[in-house]
Amino acid sequence: MLDTLKQAGKNIGRELSRTWENLSEGWRELLSRSSNALMHFSFSHKEEALAQSRALATLPRWSLLAGEVEKMDKETAMSMSITSPSFTQEREIPARYTCDGLNISPSITWVGVPSGAKSIALIVDDPDAPDPSAPKMTWVHWLLYNIPVSATGLTEGVAAYDLPAGTLLGVNDWHHTSYGGPCPPVGRHRYFFKLYALDSVLPDLKKPTKAVLEKSMQGHVLAQSSLLGLYQRHAGH
Repeated sequence: MLDTLKQAGKNIGRELSRTWENLSEGWRELLSRSSNALMHFSFSHKEEALAQSRALATLPRWSLLAGEVEKMDKETAMSMSITSPSFTQEREIPARYTCDGLNISPSITWVGVPSGAKSIALIVDDPDAPDPSAPKMTWVHWLLYNIPVSATGLTEGVAAYDLPAGTLLGVNDWHHTSYGGPCPPVGRHRYFFKLYALDSVLPDLKKPTKAVLEKSMQGHVLAQSSLLGLYQRHAGH
């Protein structure tokens, strides 16, 4: 068996030699040049990779970590979140914060505002008005903007004069600048508390509507987060 394999190898070698000899001189030269070029390419790129590795090894640790820092900044921006000790995500908003109770704003807090932010905006609205089974409009309940980035939340029932310094107000769909709580005419509605981190402090928009505020915010949003609460009025209200 071994002898047979050896003989087959010799036969293949002879055929390859004949094929090479039968090639024209021009083809043989072209193949040789291509082979040499490939060898040079592989060698030069290997040397380049080794040179880069040596250069990286001499860099200070903070330089090597720069990419990780940038990645962490992006992850921080994406992790901005808004919560409330008054109600939990996708659960009922207590009547205390609605037209059936004291109609005061719930306590809200936030974390993870990106380092490049210059101001914060808050929009509270209900996309299910007037009837969740056939919504026709989004009803605006509260608009705040130019909240300073040093702020980390709003206390329950916060009055305009107690808002963080510099905060400006817009008008809701009752044409008021104050908070207006859930008051759905029919069905269970969704109420979104939407927080935006902006890369600038907006100009004084003179009590803007939601549409005016959102237009001014375009191109300035670094991060956003929302808190969803539900409310349905019960019999007797």
